[in-house]
Amino acid sequence: MIPKIDSEIGISVYTTSFEGCRGKIKSKDDDFIVSEVLSKNTTQNISPDGFYAVYKLKKYGIDTTHALGNIFKKYNLRLKSLGLKDAAAVTEQYVCSEKKINSIEKIFEDKYSLERIGFVKKPLSKKDMIGNQFKIKITDSKKNFSTFNEFDKILNFYGYQRFGSKRPVTHLIGKSLLHQDYAKAVNLILSFTSEYDSLEHNKLRKNLLDKSNYSKFIDEIPLQMDLERIVVNQMIKDDDPKKAIRALPLAIRRFYLQAYQSFLFNKTLSMAFIDGEDLFVAQQGDVCYNKNGILGKFSNEDGQSLSIPFVGYSYYKKTRFHYQISKILESEEVSPKDFFLKEMQEISSEGGFRNSSIKCDDIDITSDWVSFTLSRGSYATIVMREIMKPKDPINAGF
Repeated sequence: MIPKIDSEIGISVYTTSFEGCRGKIKSKDDDFIVSEVLSKNTTQNISPDGFYAVYKLKKYGIDTTHALGNIFKKYNLRLKSLGLKDAAAVTEQYVCSEKKINSIEKIFEDKYSLERIGFVKKPLSKKDMIGNQFKIKITDSKKNFSTFNEFDKILNFYGYQRFGSKRPVTHLIGKSLLHQDYAKAVNLILSFTSEYDSLEHNKLRKNLLDKSNYSKFIDEIPLQMDLERIVVNQMIKDDDPKKAIRALPLAIRRFYLQAYQSFLFNKTLSMAFIDGEDLFVAQQGDVCYNKNGILGKFSNEDGQSLSIPFVGYSYYKKTRFHYQISKILESEEVSPKDFFLKEMQEISSEGGFRNSSIKCDDIDITSDWVSFTLSRGSYATIVMREIMKPKDPINAGF
């Protein structure tokens, strides 16, 4: 049986036959270890001399955005990450200075450390990071999972983190922005409650349903709800939902729209799988990525991987998945052209393509640990979902 939260984020199938070992992940921060993998070319280009400093950021108990914000506030050092990492994990990732500045060699704080490993001639980008290595412990499993051997049969769904985990709302905010319904977007950011969230947070959000309560409760908004604080402050100042949304960082506004695109992608994968489409083998007429990550038509060459449209204003209709996508868009009452937002053009998205299945490498299962490497953009929690098949993903640590 598919958990309710899975359905809420567009996932309605399992694709492996393994019964599921249940259990829990992330019982402790060091039960979930993630390390970024740079391309060989990028690694070779990091040298003792150069213009832009490259650092290895090690952290736990704090997410990437807040760690980098803290570094800027405390050390006046602005750094850009290649990927975002959760708070509930021990993570190692690469960050790079955005300006040619006098860099800092090392920083040690309670929840993170920063160490300069060299310099590059131009700032690193997301393309320099090709994947992530994971080492994950499953505690209290009900079944031996060492027999799981279907790593090549896992669809490339977007994971719970993309949608807010305990509060799966980011895609709903994105849909509101798509419809340019800024009042609804503000209400969702501030007041959307979830059965998976804490009673304390839900109580605060219920109070924020009423605009007249904004001034009364702003001091009760916890520090980690920094986006909510921005929106409330702007609403108190102008009482203009559109201005309140614009007050949010551009990356966050784009993320909301991308979360809705991710929801549509999850729905597409689910429906296509149920309809009997082969999502693991490319065929004539398909759009594929080749072994070098270049998009093109199927040509039966080694290393090609099937890709599926990621809907935006330049949506490509000529794939065997147009039937499912058109049905989903119709039920959602949206169209590809809606992804060009006339009133907020900076968050418009042309869409693109995404691999249909996950490619796992360096797989190892030892005792109660699972380790593997995934390409950039694939979610370890989706792999663990197929291994564990949890009845309650949030309580299981997802």
